[in-house]
Amino acid sequence: MKQSKTPSAARATKVDAMPMTSKKEASTQDPSAATSATSITVGLDLGDRHSHFCVLDACGRPLEQGRVAMSPAELTAFFLRFGSARLILEVGGQSPWVSRLAQAAGMEVLVANPRRVQLITRNERKNDRTDAELLARLGRVDPQLLSPVTHRSVEHQADLAVKRARDAAVASRTALINHVRGAIKSFGHRLPTCSPDSFHTRVMARLPVELAPALRPIVRLISQVTVEIKNFDAQIEELADERYPVTKALRQVSGVGPVTALSFVLTLDNPGRVSDSRQVGPYLGLVPRTHDSGASSPQLRITKAGDPGLRRLLVIAANRILGPFGPDCDLKRFGLRLAAQGGKNGRKRAKVAVARKLAVLLHHLWKTGEVYDPFHLAKKRGEAVPA
Repeated sequence: MKQSKTPSAARATKVDAMPMTSKKEASTQDPSAATSATSITVGLDLGDRHSHFCVLDACGRPLEQGRVAMSPAELTAFFLRFGSARLILEVGGQSPWVSRLAQAAGMEVLVANPRRVQLITRNERKNDRTDAELLARLGRVDPQLLSPVTHRSVEHQADLAVKRARDAAVASRTALINHVRGAIKSFGHRLPTCSPDSFHTRVMARLPVELAPALRPIVRLISQVTVEIKNFDAQIEELADERYPVTKALRQVSGVGPVTALSFVLTLDNPGRVSDSRQVGPYLGLVPRTHDSGASSPQLRITKAGDPGLRRLLVIAANRILGPFGPDCDLKRFGLRLAAQGGKNGRKRAKVAVARKLAVLLHHLWKTGEVYDPFHLAKKRGEAVPA
């Protein structure tokens, strides 16, 4: 095998392209001369500083393997070599900007869902080079095996970053509050129950003398984080009102506020991402797994596919709908019936089921723009509804 330097920073290795071609003849061939054909498939295993790639011809024979630097200039030069070839890569932190760069260079880009390529994750001899080759081979044979993911637009990705920054701030505040409560409990004291927003004002005067030097700075930090969370809330509400007016239709449903509505719209990106509103449940991982075999049909947990942040918000909204402050509606009646029949874990199952129905409802309102009727199903069944 002979090493050859490419014009860019990419390090590549040319391999035998034809069974009857000698290694010397194969090393003098220029694989880029054949990259204008749409039958070329490129697998790219993304890394932090470098990404490994594998180029296959129409028959699945390796033309070139190597690595390329993870910089916009080097990647652009690499993508331009292969014209309209098919590029396969996995979802990851850097896949959005890399996929956009490849599409701008004219490539057909398929972003593989990692839940569908366990052939890679469970490979007993896993490394970046073999990962790139497996991606290329899977994408060459049947792209549908990869369950391709479509990344959202740059604008939606930037707006969603605001919501995720809020999530990070809320998680940090929760960890700090738990630290304060745990430290005080270890000294035999207990703090009063209160909301996270009012925690810093209720607690400061109740700190034990011996713990005050250690916990006062933490309580002040909680106060600062609470202020930033409120700023994020105002920013999200402004985004929802001005740039995503469709969220107003979603916020007709009790328990759905600006954060949940905006997260729903930005995560799905457009209502046409799923063909039918009922497919939103599987898309967000709110449906049970199935492992049926013969007469065996066990009851399994939900798949938890899709965005975990949106799934958590939908479950929180469902919990509010089912709670004592949730107004009477079709969703609440459905959930309470299910909870009454579900036995020990009935309440948990009811929350997930209501979250799934809520996702279907939100998608329907988004797609149709209809006015929300909280008793639509009850009226069809002839049930009593409030005047």
